[in-house]
Amino acid sequence: MPKMKTIPLLAFSFTTAITFVCSYFYDLTMNNFEQYLSVLAVVLLDGFFGVLSGIKREGFLTFKALKVLRTAVVWIIFTTVLLLVEKGFAGTSWLSETILIPFIVFQIISALKNASMIGWIPSPLLNQILDKIDFHKGERQTKKEIEL
Repeated sequence: MPKMKTIPLLAFSFTTAITFVCSYFYDLTMNNFEQYLSVLAVVLLDGFFGVLSGIKREGFLTFKALKVLRTAVVWIIFTTVLLLVEKGFAGTSWLSETILIPFIVFQIISALKNASMIGWIPSPLLNQILDKIDFHKGERQTKKEIEL
């Protein structure tokens, strides 16, 4: 009977474990690709307008542009952890919506403000959009209304 060497057995076990983990994350990602894609899209949208706004104000700064990638990686990790918790514990399906929806709304608002700073969205239109978002706070007073 041939004897099995320890090194090939350990290598096979390690490869099997890594393959299992990678296939698990692949399955998690593909089953929830819409969430990953939406998080990545809003980060890149805000980053695009933020970089253009920064170029207009102070010129291109590499470290500020790299913050977009850092933000994308961090929020992809958050999304992964939230989905793992939701999958692992029954009754926590609300978790990703509770954390990710406000993040997405804030990123879109930030993208709108950055687009307004570079002149792609007129300020009155931006104010109308922001007023519609914050309609529960009441109407915004203009300078003319305050002077009267």
